[in-house]
Amino acid sequence: MASVFKPLEWALGRFSVDMGIDLGTANTLVCVRGRGIILNEPSVVAVKKGTNEVLLDGMAVGHTAKAMLGKVPGSIEAIRPLRNGVIADFEVTERMLRYFITKVHEGRQWVKPQVVISVPVGITAVERRAVIHSAERAGARRVFLIDEPMAAGIGVQLPVTEPRGSLIVDIGGGTTEIAVLALAGAVVATSLRIAGDEMDEAIVNYMRRQHNLAIGEQSAERIKLTIGSAWPMAQELSMEVKGRDTISGLPRRTVVTSIEIREALSDPLRQICEATRSILEEAPPEISADLVESGVTLVGGGALLLGISEMISDYLGIPAKVADDPLTAVARGCGVFLDKLDVFSRVLSTEDDD
Repeated sequence: MASVFKPLEWALGRFSVDMGIDLGTANTLVCVRGRGIILNEPSVVAVKKGTNEVLLDGMAVGHTAKAMLGKVPGSIEAIRPLRNGVIADFEVTERMLRYFITKVHEGRQWVKPQVVISVPVGITAVERRAVIHSAERAGARRVFLIDEPMAAGIGVQLPVTEPRGSLIVDIGGGTTEIAVLALAGAVVATSLRIAGDEMDEAIVNYMRRQHNLAIGEQSAERIKLTIGSAWPMAQELSMEVKGRDTISGLPRRTVVTSIEIREALSDPLRQICEATRSILEEAPPEISADLVESGVTLVGGGALLLGISEMISDYLGIPAKVADDPLTAVARGCGVFLDKLDVFSRVLSTEDDD
């Protein structure tokens, strides 16, 4: 890590816009020192089919590309280049990163930024190198990787450097990251490939099975955000849903209730609870004693699901709370690392460490 603090690095750092990136399956967020979160866009790219050539000089990236999902003509393909938190399409990921880095770096061509990127727990050395190389080719001067739970813990100001345990559950788009943190490291951790995407898929399957209605991913996400819940509500909700009748093949609308959607989400939520319980069972007894008081901290987009803290607390028998602004926790944590690389260097990795 000594090279980070060489005079040349210090000089370059004065002119570059160094950034922390939460490179998520569903969304990419970028945090800049002193400015906070300045970019939050879907991890989606629209390309010419068969060529991986990004449309309109990068304009079809993020929000614009997401609006195309499920609606593009045969010559265009809207791609989500990350699956389960790791790169599934290297070329498109590199193009997407270049677009985001250039946008945040405000066109500075003569100096490249230093970047901290969060990654799921337990990804392979090959997958780590793929993230680093993609970011370097996209215009980063130097790339560091940090496990998502640690970044989230720092982002919500948990005492992760102290000799006491903190349990964090990060429910993202492609993975749920679960870890017990202490002394700037993960005591026990796991990455579960059950998260927001699987919740959306569960709603799609429920609508097809119970209502004979075919809907898309974006419609399922809207249902989840509007009336989805993990715990009974004081006043249950309902909404109108439009899609294609699976029997007649014609457009149709129907009404679904929050009770139905809670039933649809019950299986992925149960798996998240079971995985969290397994982590607690692996934790050393002294750490478990800490968690009786501190409980579970929930972050990520999935933490916004109504009643999820009540459900997890009921299942585990310890307190559970949703962190403030849970969606940006990982990106904010990456931003803190940029300021404290010397303190957190042992939980960061670069290509040199592989």
